[in-house]
Amino acid sequence: MTRPIIVIPARMAASRLPGKPLADIAGRPMIVHVMRRAESAGVGPVIVACGEVEIADVVTAAGGRAVMTDPDLPSGSDRMHAALQEIDPAGVHDVAINLQGDLPAIDPQMIAAVLAPLDDAAVDIATLVAATDDAEERRNPNVVKAAVAFGPGARVGPALYFSRTAIPSGDGPLYHHIGIYAFRRAALDRFVTLPPGVLEQRERLEQLRALEAGMRMGAALVDGIPFGVDTPEDLERARALLQK
Repeated sequence: MTRPIIVIPARMAASRLPGKPLADIAGRPMIVHVMRRAESAGVGPVIVACGEVEIADVVTAAGGRAVMTDPDLPSGSDRMHAALQEIDPAGVHDVAINLQGDLPAIDPQMIAAVLAPLDDAAVDIATLVAATDDAEERRNPNVVKAAVAFGPGARVGPALYFSRTAIPSGDGPLYHHIGIYAFRRAALDRFVTLPPGVLEQRERLEQLRALEAGMRMGAALVDGIPFGVDTPEDLERARALLQK
């Protein structure tokens, strides 16, 4: 039986929407919306790995737990690892869920679903995908696609590759990758020590680093794609959605 912890990496310096963790949505900062959704998933404690004190102050004021990390860390995975080294160096929590801090409307059940692939002891890292038949998503390089070998009727399968192009070819569904990850702690410890991979740099997808290093990834199939906030237009859409 696993003992998960959810970590939400958050920093102010988002390139397309600076300061977005503190953006007001329906009277709450976005990071608090995400924290509440994570808490509702009911899978374990929730911490916010903060790059700046402004985020920590908001999280603490909302009754959450904040951990300060170096704002110059290169990725959310590094920020999560640094926070866990501080609060759980012994690895009591043997699985860490990396939840993006820009998903204010995510279904809590979707967060819990990322644990399913870890029922297979050989899987190092789990993630989520959703089927899509949207022609624009097929063409859009900002939508990451996953090649997952789902068996007949299965909702969990091995994740074999990720790309900004439409993969695999041929008839069948296209799987939209949802960037939520559940790492076994040993896998996270290894992952943050790996150099950037050749395919990772070519596709600009960090998860390919794990596959290039021979780590096994599994994916759970979920219904629907959570709405992320990356631009001012996304923020207005989130405000309209969560005001209802």
